[in-house]
Amino acid sequence: MKIVILGCGRVGSALATLMSRENHEVRIIDRDGDAFRRLGSDYAGMRVVGIGIDEDVLRRAGIHDADAFVSVTNGDNTNIMAAQIAKERFGVPTVIARIYDPIRAEAYSKMGIKTYCSTVIGAGILEDLVTGQPVKSYEEYAKLTGELGR
Repeated sequence: MKIVILGCGRVGSALATLMSRENHEVRIIDRDGDAFRRLGSDYAGMRVVGIGIDEDVLRRAGIHDADAFVSVTNGDNTNIMAAQIAKERFGVPTVIARIYDPIRAEAYSKMGIKTYCSTVIGAGILEDLVTGQPVKSYEEYAKLTGELGR
């Protein structure tokens, strides 16, 4: 699988390292070249310095033949904009954007962009751990996005 990841923070670097270890073709973009130090020593993929909403940067990262695009920067606006470009402009089959704001996550999910709302999923898991409930599936936590976004 060919995957482009936008954002080499904690989540992006961990995902890139895991996918690289599984022999996927990984390309990671970050505006700060120093961010790539977070990648595991066995990371074998491409590193691209640049702004992830710049189509030329996305092209350098090989978005034109990517099977998946994941946007995990610290900014909801950047993640959504990059996801929309990947989906609409380049036709990437699987596009996922991390969104912190449950209201935005629900709205963009309804527009056909897969969203991962770490705020809601994390809160759901923590609630279960605190109350001693069994941990649920991702899908069950994802349903909470609409409930908590109101």
